[in-house]
Amino acid sequence: MSCSSCCAAAAVPSPPVVLARPRVRFAASCSTRTDQKVLFLGSRQFPRITYNPSSRASSRLSRREVIAFAGQQSWDIGRFVRTLYFFNGPPNPLKIVESIISSFTSSASSEAPKKMETSDVVLVTGATGGVGRRVVDILRKKGIPVRVLARNDDKARSMLGRDVDLIIGDVTKEDTLDPKLFKGVRKVVNAVSVIVGPKEGDTPDRQKYKQGIKFFEPEIKGPSPEMVEYIGMQNLINAIKNSVGLSEGKLLFGLKGNLSGKIVWGALDDVVMGGVSESTFQILPTGSETGGPTGLFKGTVSTSNNGGFTSIRTKNFTVPEDLSAYDGIELRVKGDGRRYKLIIRTSYEWDTIGYTESFDTTKGEWQSVKIPFSSLKPVFRARTMTDAPPFDASSITSLQLMFSKFEYDGKLNPTFTEGPFELPFSSIKAYINEPITPRFVHVSSAGVTRPERPGLDLSKQPPAVRLNKELGSILTYKLKGEDLIRESGVPYTIVRPCALTEEPAGADLIFDQGDNITGKISREEVARICVAALASPNAVGKTFEVKSTVPFSEPYVIDPSNSPPEKDYEVYFKELKEGITGKEALEATPAQV
Repeated sequence: MSCSSCCAAAAVPSPPVVLARPRVRFAASCSTRTDQKVLFLGSRQFPRITYNPSSRASSRLSRREVIAFAGQQSWDIGRFVRTLYFFNGPPNPLKIVESIISSFTSSASSEAPKKMETSDVVLVTGATGGVGRRVVDILRKKGIPVRVLARNDDKARSMLGRDVDLIIGDVTKEDTLDPKLFKGVRKVVNAVSVIVGPKEGDTPDRQKYKQGIKFFEPEIKGPSPEMVEYIGMQNLINAIKNSVGLSEGKLLFGLKGNLSGKIVWGALDDVVMGGVSESTFQILPTGSETGGPTGLFKGTVSTSNNGGFTSIRTKNFTVPEDLSAYDGIELRVKGDGRRYKLIIRTSYEWDTIGYTESFDTTKGEWQSVKIPFSSLKPVFRARTMTDAPPFDASSITSLQLMFSKFEYDGKLNPTFTEGPFELPFSSIKAYINEPITPRFVHVSSAGVTRPERPGLDLSKQPPAVRLNKELGSILTYKLKGEDLIRESGVPYTIVRPCALTEEPAGADLIFDQGDNITGKISREEVARICVAALASPNAVGKTFEVKSTVPFSEPYVIDPSNSPPEKDYEVYFKELKEGITGKEALEATPAQV
């Protein structure tokens, strides 16, 4: 924690601050002929500081000297120096002095700080394909920010508009998918698919392709199914995983594997203000609620020498944590009935704003404490900073736990008592608000589990199933790609359409699970399903097939002047079950058609 945040413990008027051992003088010499003042600590002179005479701190100092005499306990200057060096080396001593002086001049803020800004950008991959471009169009009509991933700039802009928010990249080429390009993306609709076309060629507007491979002899065009459906999926998930987040959250501290070693904690107490409180971080081998190891924030807090706070803070992270995909921090703690603070920083500087929130604990009980990012207050030198930038969850540099006599802007902690305290905490992680909705909607294909299914009558199956090996094991790799999504931890929905057509949306639908149905469905309908799934908690973790009730032999048409109403897809999502993929039947009875 920076000195500025420590000053919260000295924000109310109080006797002169004790900074050193008995009879140490801390003074500001004043002159009527100059605005410069020289600060002394004992017999040592600090470098000269020039103050703005119009500032409150300067005007007060011009009227009187600040003299500090020893209280009942002496200041441990050795611990003070060790603290400074532990956290990225010593800060500028001038800033320390300014921070101490500001504690006498701070006042409560009457304005609310700026709120954290959020982003709901949806990334659409395969955006120039039949389903992808329709997804883009639907999202735009709904006013949802869209970013697209495409391989060809001219093609994407001519199809989607010159002003499209565009990333030029190829899922089969990992080096084109820099995660920085996906900053701000919260959800993904993946419509990338291996290209299948007629061996004998197609018309310029791809009329044969639009009829489906039932009507032509197919072959793979471009990269192989393995590269697109499997390796491409690996590359895409790696690129967007940090942006979209994990269902179970992101663990920052927890004694699992070597995760505890990623964070180095150190004590940061009121010794930096001249106080004598003292704390430490320990690991208790059997202290958790399950009998395993847990972290422990413990110490003794004292108001002697105008102190009154203890804390433990992490050293600055080597690489800032990007938690922009999440909604807050969750701590698992064993309470003692006291109120503590969580402080988060987004700067590597020592003397900087700490985004802060208090939390209460229940004595003797393990509890989960959720602190939304939206509740964090920007605190600097004892004051809530109304002009501070909104909290940036994409650039977190350190964490801190504090027990303090003071809250914010001079208010007192109602649970504060002097003496020893202990706060065991087993984990700190970022979390996604409930109800969780899909962050990754993937357009796969019906039939992906059928090529190896025993006893299956291939003559009754779609061409892709019958020709799986001839088409580079297209369905096999589609299934492998699906499995990568299910294993990623990202909240997902996998849509498996039957044969895609250019027919309009609106026909009655059949949603099924287990990978048994055949039929056809409109690309427009699939696009609508994907967009609806993005907002549905009932679609999370579901894999399903979908087709229309109209048989192949009958074209589906509508009256443009009397289009059917858009469906409530939530009715279908609610009936789906998690964990059903069709792989269950690979060693079971033959599938139905």
